[in-house]
Amino acid sequence: MSQYKVAIVGATGLVGEALTEILESRGFPVSSLIPLASERSSHRQVQFRNQSIQVEVLNNFDFKGIDFAFFSAGSSVSEHYAPIAAKAGAIVIDNTSQFRYEDDIPLVVPEVNPDALRYFSKTNIIANPNCSTIQMLVALNPIHQEATIKKINVATYQAISGAGRKTLEIYNHQLTSGDYPNTDDPMLFAHNVIPQIGKFDEDGNSIEEMKMLWETQKILNDKDISVNSTAVRVPVRFGHSEAVSVQTKQPIDLKDIKNLLQSTEGIEVLSDDNLYPVPLIHGEGTDDVFVGRLRKDFTVENGFNLWIVADNIRKGAALNSIQIAELLIESYI
Repeated sequence: MSQYKVAIVGATGLVGEALTEILESRGFPVSSLIPLASERSSHRQVQFRNQSIQVEVLNNFDFKGIDFAFFSAGSSVSEHYAPIAAKAGAIVIDNTSQFRYEDDIPLVVPEVNPDALRYFSKTNIIANPNCSTIQMLVALNPIHQEATIKKINVATYQAISGAGRKTLEIYNHQLTSGDYPNTDDPMLFAHNVIPQIGKFDEDGNSIEEMKMLWETQKILNDKDISVNSTAVRVPVRFGHSEAVSVQTKQPIDLKDIKNLLQSTEGIEVLSDDNLYPVPLIHGEGTDDVFVGRLRKDFTVENGFNLWIVADNIRKGAALNSIQIAELLIESYI
């Protein structure tokens, strides 16, 4: 098997750390690993295969000779450095929203639309979808292929870690110290539920809510699918949860839905009436998408409800990125 030089941009962040761990645990064919970060993290080291690897400064780095470059350091960093890495010959897999909506850049969930990678070399950049979109479409794609989804209503319950390490540290401090403002401060995460993730547009939708519409339509290659979402930040450290209501064009029995989900790799169905996924158990350190609370929606024709939980840092970001790279190695390079 060929070996590959791998760079991780944002190596000291939550997703960067997960990328390093998953590359090792899955036996990804890494000949050398180069962790990259900003100047303030240059003193740090990354552990990989029982070795301590010094973090290098991104500003000074030459991507020539790098095979894969995983970016997870924010949209502005990707905007500037991802094209530089791609031009130098690296295959860029970007975890930010910077390139997701560009027509010539594939937006990929390997279990859903692997064929989108066919023309990746046009730009050498591949976009990783939003964490909430990934777990939802892993669960819904088998149903869509069988009965064609017409409409999705989803409320997300998103973990604090989805906002990054600094926000997680703020939350941990508030939770343990009780030192948090009793105001409408948007940074009040402990003991609170915040129905806003990202800026609001002129129609009152947050950017996170619009991402789920745009990305679902692009990944499923279906502009007719309606997605109505409400994105909420909840006081949970890891693991996004979603309450999803779906309407299909063709009728499909709940037993058939259950069988489809159970037979799909990467999905675990908790089907007992008194058993369902929760983020504390199923959303931290896990790789599957967990589904429960499958039931009929009696308010619409061909409607049903389900509850979806996944690790937002792993399957919602790092693992999905590595699965893209594995698929490229297997089928396209």
